[in-house]
Amino acid sequence: MRALIIQNVGIEGPGSLLPAMIEAGWRPDIRIMDAPEATLPDGLTGYRALVVLGGPMNVYEETAYPHLRRVLDLISDALQRRMPVLGICLGAQLIARALGAPVTRNPVKEIGWYPVRLTAAGAASPPFAGLPAEFYVFQWHGDTFALPQGADLLATGAQCANQAFSYAGRVLALQFHLEVTAEMINNWAEVYADELEEFGGREARTELAAETIVRATEYGRVADCFWRNWLHYAGTPPV
Repeated sequence: MRALIIQNVGIEGPGSLLPAMIEAGWRPDIRIMDAPEATLPDGLTGYRALVVLGGPMNVYEETAYPHLRRVLDLISDALQRRMPVLGICLGAQLIARALGAPVTRNPVKEIGWYPVRLTAAGAASPPFAGLPAEFYVFQWHGDTFALPQGADLLATGAQCANQAFSYAGRVLALQFHLEVTAEMINNWAEVYADELEEFGGREARTELAAETIVRATEYGRVADCFWRNWLHYAGTPPV
């Protein structure tokens, strides 16, 4: 089974999703869009799933990042094919936009570790099977998506209400980053140091590293459970 993974920037890769995919028998085709001569396929023929990762750009910056228009086209193609689609952070916002929902500034940025709560729909959703009703996730975003018409809200948070949604049974959008590892978080804190300091002050990087050490093991268990669930679900043909 082939999956197209759209990686918007080199530093924000698939993380823990990649080994989970390979172990489950998937063949990921990763397109890193800030790499020289990066391209996207014309369509999704030959793929079984589409994954769109995060990035520092906003969904409405198509002029500066023209590949975002192609990503929206591919999401629309996947929707027509009833293909499993997973969006993470920017990817989730692009899914919302492809479904006609606005993406706007959240009242506050979220950078770091935050609890999210599953809704009743989330608790009943196959990808979240076996996860606790509330758990901590890693966030790094300033925008938020409105819930598309016909979508089910799966998870919510205190500072950003719309944290995850599903659509038509095959599309899943996550505002948070289940794919991150401790190493990825440390790299982001270094590369995006100015934004992190502006958000949390001069000690923000040290504080983030300390909390990541505390949360990393449990977060790995949550992510592993989620990936097993989603990959099994995505590999099941639609009824």
